[in-house]
Amino acid sequence: MIDLHTHTDESDGTYRPAELVDEAVATGLEALAISDHDTLAGYDAAEPLARAAGLDLICGIELSTKFHGRTVHLLGYFLNGGPSAEFRGWLKELHDSRRDRNIRLIARLQAQGVDVTLEEVSTGRGSQTGRPHFARVLIDKGYASSIEHAFQQYLGEESGSAYVQRMEPELGEALKLVAAGGGLASLAHPIRLVRRGASDGLDPMIAEMRELGLPAIEAFHSDHGPAEVAQYLGYAERYGLAVTGGSDFHGANKPRIRLGTGLDGNLDIPRAVLDKLRDK
Repeated sequence: MIDLHTHTDESDGTYRPAELVDEAVATGLEALAISDHDTLAGYDAAEPLARAAGLDLICGIELSTKFHGRTVHLLGYFLNGGPSAEFRGWLKELHDSRRDRNIRLIARLQAQGVDVTLEEVSTGRGSQTGRPHFARVLIDKGYASSIEHAFQQYLGEESGSAYVQRMEPELGEALKLVAAGGGLASLAHPIRLVRRGASDGLDPMIAEMRELGLPAIEAFHSDHGPAEVAQYLGYAERYGLAVTGGSDFHGANKPRIRLGTGLDGNLDIPRAVLDKLRDK
């Protein structure tokens, strides 16, 4: 069993890198990928610990990109070691953009009478401060009852009253940068691109993404039921895509999702998935 989609507290998870390695070993995972948002800090901290524990740790990342004006998440896997120095430099630009977004988000919240400061949101966080960190502070201060409520009311792209756009590269650009950095990119949780049950519009999207250079699709994910898994495996075969899979583990921020086994035990990703990725 493997898990190729996890997050540490260096982005929006709650497990420290060392804790995630310990949990992976205790769970019996053969391989783990840390795919934090826009940062490799979690992987960098975990790598020597995983090596000492005999755990096959893959360097990963999750990027927010734009495709026809909408946000699409892209996973990048560096299967033969870490990415290039140029790729790490580009991530620094994304980090700076995220900080600028956070400053503007604080200003919008304060304009709505929400008493939150950037220092409160950033204190004790990892290398990236994201909207889930804002949500936690909003809950602690009584402005929201849950993470879902915080996003719906203030932070979400669709309905959040304080939502602020940040710099997101176009999907085609991100695909090229991942490949140039020595990585293999995969479309993350494709179910989120269309309404559940409304799959007709996804096929042309996948076809266009393939033309842009998309090499893989995340068929196995905690959000995917058997019908979706079969559908995405079908896309992989039709368009010559590699297959990836992972739980999207965030620790306490997504408490029903378990490392390796996903949502209520709906995942059991075999080692062969990673072996085929490395072959590709």
